Amino acid sequence: MARESKPGAPLARTRSRELFARAQEVLVGGVNSPVRAFGAVGGEPVIVERGAGARVWDADGNEYLDYVCSWGALILGHADADVVRAVAEQAARGTSYGMTTAAEAELAARIIGAFPSIEKLRLVSSGTEATMSAVRVARAATGRDLILKFEGCYHGHADSFLSQAGSGLATLGIASSPGVPQALAALTLNAPYNDLGAVERLFAEHRGSIAAVIVEPVAANMGVVPPAAGFLQSLREITSRDGALLIFDEVISGLRLCYGGAQTIYGVTPDLTTLGKIVGGGLPLAAYGGRRDLMQRLAPEGPVYQAGTLSGNPVAVRAGLVTLEKLSAPGFYEALDRKAAKLADGLMRAIAEAGVAAQVVRAASLLTIFFADGAMRNYADVKRCDTARFAAFFRAMLERGILLPPSQFEALFVSAAHSDEDIARTAAAAKEALLSA
Repeated sequence: MARESKPGAPLARTRSRELFARAQEVLVGGVNSPVRAFGAVGGEPVIVERGAGARVWDADGNEYLDYVCSWGALILGHADADVVRAVAEQAARGTSYGMTTAAEAELAARIIGAFPSIEKLRLVSSGTEATMSAVRVARAATGRDLILKFEGCYHGHADSFLSQAGSGLATLGIASSPGVPQALAALTLNAPYNDLGAVERLFAEHRGSIAAVIVEPVAANMGVVPPAAGFLQSLREITSRDGALLIFDEVISGLRLCYGGAQTIYGVTPDLTTLGKIVGGGLPLAAYGGRRDLMQRLAPEGPVYQAGTLSGNPVAVRAGLVTLEKLSAPGFYEALDRKAAKLADGLMRAIAEAGVAAQVVRAASLLTIFFADGAMRNYADVKRCDTARFAAFFRAMLERGILLPPSQFEALFVSAAHSDEDIARTAAAAKEALLSA
């Protein structure tokens, strides 16, 4: 039975504490992804037992309004009835074949219909796999080795991307990861996000040697940082002029901002696009795709090799088909945007009433509360945030039954399952938490 949280009253976590102690004996840090350890916010990790709609329950029965939503994957909320039904039906027919199914082509066609820049695609199992594969295609197509990424953007944990990255590295204060060969790290160039001057200088210095620019068109792994006016359009122009490719990492923004992602909103056509999370309805599924001539370089049509036994897993594909059908319904994104705007407004009022140096930055149903003054334009700006103040706020919200991402450098995700009452409750809890933290 769920335990109702009382503001300011410590939640019972006896069983969660015991389970985490057991996990620490067999899992590295007790977790399978570093941010889940709550090291940046203190306190004890939430050990989730189940989820439904906009809520999750921990092992002690404590109920939380969830704004993590599997890091954005669950745009419909937890255990959506139609997704669960599709998963159960497919599981009864087999969970993995290692062979092609008709549903894979159907899902691919739906994704291509949503993203006009994608003419052909390949389904994979994770965002990391999608981005590393897209870079491989770009290097093969251009015959060049260098890639250019942006400080604070996170493109998965492949060796090429673990330099001045966002997400967990930003949360843990890791600039780069041991185990990445220096020779490989030297093939990755970094520029500040939204800094076109730095991009121009790097292209001038390495003229004809950069295979691709990879970018989160709306940064969401250092917190939500939208692109400056003309930034994405100029990246398109610079890469085309030099013969480099432009890769949009829309693992988060794709199907989050709208049915067609950031490239649709900003009117910029990348050469390659990476997608994840939502396209599998929350199950392990991702994709990368783009121009036909580029994607046809992949085996078996071309010599660029990439493979995976679970690529196009039938259970994940069925979940993805149901999810995309719901996302394409008229009015879906307008309703979601209205909820997110209401949450952002409520949080900003709470900040103003508490007199705290903080701000809310929103891009559609993504938003971040930054504990700092001044514009958030890049990673350097974001790193000015008061992470200790965020940690105190996070814990105060958790005690009030609101689960936020356990890092200053992540986004909150609003789902279709969040009600107006949920959002009003969140804003009220934020005011209390800001006054107490």
